[in-house]
Amino acid sequence: MADAASRLTALAEDLLGVPLPVRIRAWDGSEAGPPGAPVLVVRHRRALRRLLWKPGEIGLARAWVAGELDADGDLYGLLERIAGLLWEREAGDGRRGRPLRDPGLRAAARELLRLGGALPPPPPPAEEMRRRTGASHTRRRDRQAVSHHYDLGNDFYELVLGPSMVYSCAYFTEGATLERAQTDKLDLVARKLALKEGDRLLDVGCGWGSMALHAARAHGATVVGVTLSAEQAAYARKRVAEEGLADRIEIRVQDYRDVRDGPYDAISSIGMAEHVGADRYQEYADDLYALLRPGGRLLNHQIARRPERDESAYRIDPFIDAYVFPDGELAPLGRTTAALERAGLEVRDVQALREHYALTLRHWVAALEANWAEAVRLTSPGRARVWRLYMAASALSFERGGIGVNQILAVRPDAGGRSGLPLRTRSWSG
Repeated sequence: MADAASRLTALAEDLLGVPLPVRIRAWDGSEAGPPGAPVLVVRHRRALRRLLWKPGEIGLARAWVAGELDADGDLYGLLERIAGLLWEREAGDGRRGRPLRDPGLRAAARELLRLGGALPPPPPPAEEMRRRTGASHTRRRDRQAVSHHYDLGNDFYELVLGPSMVYSCAYFTEGATLERAQTDKLDLVARKLALKEGDRLLDVGCGWGSMALHAARAHGATVVGVTLSAEQAAYARKRVAEEGLADRIEIRVQDYRDVRDGPYDAISSIGMAEHVGADRYQEYADDLYALLRPGGRLLNHQIARRPERDESAYRIDPFIDAYVFPDGELAPLGRTTAALERAGLEVRDVQALREHYALTLRHWVAALEANWAEAVRLTSPGRARVWRLYMAASALSFERGGIGVNQILAVRPDAGGRSGLPLRTRSWSG
């Protein structure tokens, strides 16, 4: 009988109808596939049982998180080879990747059963978000989702994000360090908002306080930062106190829907709107409009997906929903700008930063890999594996154009329609 790697390679090629572009190393030490290709390591036959019971992305994700699947060498190279075959959307046309051949599915299931061993399937890894109940994006469920993602421990995020503690796309110049690029991004936001001494800024989804600190320190603003994460808030308050800015910055554990102390001169929302949800997005836009004074500015920094031919076909990515951002939803850029304008805001500028996020993610992956043992100690082997796969795959998605990220500058015009913006507004983008 053929070795495990040869059988797995033949099975995959029969289902996909093309030569497998990666090399497989199986639990019995056997290898098969093109020499020199990236290596997918199947460490345990349990991975096959997971695929038998949950074909597709969730089965693969569970096997990866459990350590039953791995990459030997370059993870990016492995993901690039298999993305079009398994889960990546084809850039530009909105279609899924190559479908499995239906006539071979039953035979494939029998072969997986023979190779994978006894049933039943293993339980999901502990890192998987358990089944949720009730309507999505209620205050209670949003708190649970935020806690799942952000309350991993501030030490873990320091390890990955570096000293800036900014968990969003940086703004690079040639040869810039991540730290410099993150400072430049914060200043880009502040300049678009035209922050000046005494302005009131609301920072929605303030994270670990980096934008609030920059706005107060460099531009003299008075800042209210809101987050649903108690760990983030505690960390941000400590930073504020250490910099002697407690008279200028207030950090709250508060839902943005409960902020009632407007008007504000400016609002920054950086990497937060992805958590809002499609059904709640108009409410989000309406609430931010109401919190701005006439002439006030909003800077909405948000990841966007390409529009579907049939928008009803959109589904949240199952791996990200189960392991990374529960209930997170991406919207096309046009839908976001339309919601902001329906609320009464006027969109004045859109800047795409897609390539910058790919660079940012590669920096974060490198930091995680360089500090792997410590990351595992601070969280768990499975959680560290989640983050390595999530960030590497996301970097490739940004590079391929499957997703993007945009800064949308909007203003609340006054009663006479005046925006208060200068005739030329692009001075900030140099």
